[in-house]
Amino acid sequence: MASIPSQQIEQLIFVVRNVRVLLDSDLAILYGTSTKRLNEQVKRNLGRFPTDFMFRLSLEEYENLKSQFATSSFEHGGRRKLPLVFTEHGAIMLASVLSSPVAVSASIQVVRAFINLRRLLQSNIELARKLDSLETKYDQQFKVVFDAIRQLMIPPDPPRRRIGIRSDEETD
Repeated sequence: MASIPSQQIEQLIFVVRNVRVLLDSDLAILYGTSTKRLNEQVKRNLGRFPTDFMFRLSLEEYENLKSQFATSSFEHGGRRKLPLVFTEHGAIMLASVLSSPVAVSASIQVVRAFINLRRLLQSNIELARKLDSLETKYDQQFKVVFDAIRQLMIPPDPPRRRIGIRSDEETD
């Protein structure tokens, strides 16, 4: 089997219930089998798929994904049941249940895609931390500038009238 680019697999990964998952139909294609066969193997080995490895989408979640990703594989095959989704660990377990060379090879690529997404997320978190740090640091520096500007904006005291006799030059 030719290696599947990680970016191609990353495009198939969705976030549902705050968990990154792959649809059963997409995994079936990656693993070189039909969705029906994949789901049969899952059903025969349910003990290997706890809810943190795999779960079925609700109708609302399914409709939401369909509306967001019209080009995905939702419309193929005329589904009778809501799709199953697999986490990274579920995808690995699924490859072991299917045990074909194609599934094993594809599961390696799937794991790499999840790792790449995790790295990307981590780098975004680190970038956010750095920005927060810079913002805090520069807020203090700019506070001095803003305070100085505010001082300059205060109107000077009105000129005092001089007491005493004025010369003709001062009365103009």
